[in-house]
Amino acid sequence: MLEEVLSGVVLAGTGTVTGVFVAVAVSVGPAMSAMGRAEYLRAHALLGRGYHPLMPVLVNIVTLSGFALAFLAGAPGNVLFPLASVLLIGVQAVSHLGNVPINRSLSGLAAAGSWVDPRPQWRAWHRLRTVLAALALAAVTVAVLTAR
Repeated sequence: MLEEVLSGVVLAGTGTVTGVFVAVAVSVGPAMSAMGRAEYLRAHALLGRGYHPLMPVLVNIVTLSGFALAFLAGAPGNVLFPLASVLLIGVQAVSHLGNVPINRSLSGLAAAGSWVDPRPQWRAWHRLRTVLAALALAAVTVAVLTAR
């Protein structure tokens, strides 16, 4: 029973994380790239209020659940769930080392003046964590579909 519950948590959570990242990559990011600086800074601050508290907590819950399944799941889940967790640690690393420092640097910027537009670098980091999340979702999907 615990294995099935955790498998559902990992599948739903990884799917949610990947879905949010894809939505940002294909819609939110391009829309924000089309904005002027002042509009972009305002939108970034507003969007961050919802994403930042939720996403790290969700990724951590899913990561820990995936590692627990290393001991609870049969083959190949006992390998694929922890693999997904390692990929999600990669998501967290990219977020904390790439995207979050850029996000923090924006909070002190004025709406006018000189600046180096951070959006291209932010998008590159975001693409990397989106790929890592999608690979984690693929591993979890295979683990769930092949469960005995």
